[in-house]
Amino acid sequence: MSKSLRIVYIVVICLAVGYLSSLITQSSITTWYPTIKKPFFNPPNWVFAPVWTILYVMMGIAAGLVWDKLEENKELVKKGLFLFTIQLLLNLLWTYLFFGLQNILLALLEIVLLLLIIYETYLVFKKIDNTAGKLFIPYIAWVVFATILTISIYFLNF
Repeated sequence: MSKSLRIVYIVVICLAVGYLSSLITQSSITTWYPTIKKPFFNPPNWVFAPVWTILYVMMGIAAGLVWDKLEENKELVKKGLFLFTIQLLLNLLWTYLFFGLQNILLALLEIVLLLLIIYETYLVFKKIDNTAGKLFIPYIAWVVFATILTISIYFLNF
């Protein structure tokens, strides 16, 4: 399989996860979410879809670049793609915990784990392909922001 096809394949998977997240979010975004207290730095709702779309594409490109190095460093690539899969599933789980179950505390605990796994994925990706590592930096920054936002929402609604 070509590098381009690997990248496209994983980008599509990432966008599918994003789509599933949007389905989970839809019911709560108009009912529960407007009723909870949010910090002054909470972005408007319209910001999330384009930001996440860009991040999912960047994540997919990064994972595709790593997958393309499978023959060069089989064990490290397998580890990186395993971590990538775990963080992608945790990404989806946060949406379910926060918006689906409306459980801010569980979402808070889970996002800390998500952030740690994303960082570990970044470290492994960086060893395999420097560009793949760099593509993860905006994702890390956004999840740090989302963690701070989740902490703030938890304490404002405790």
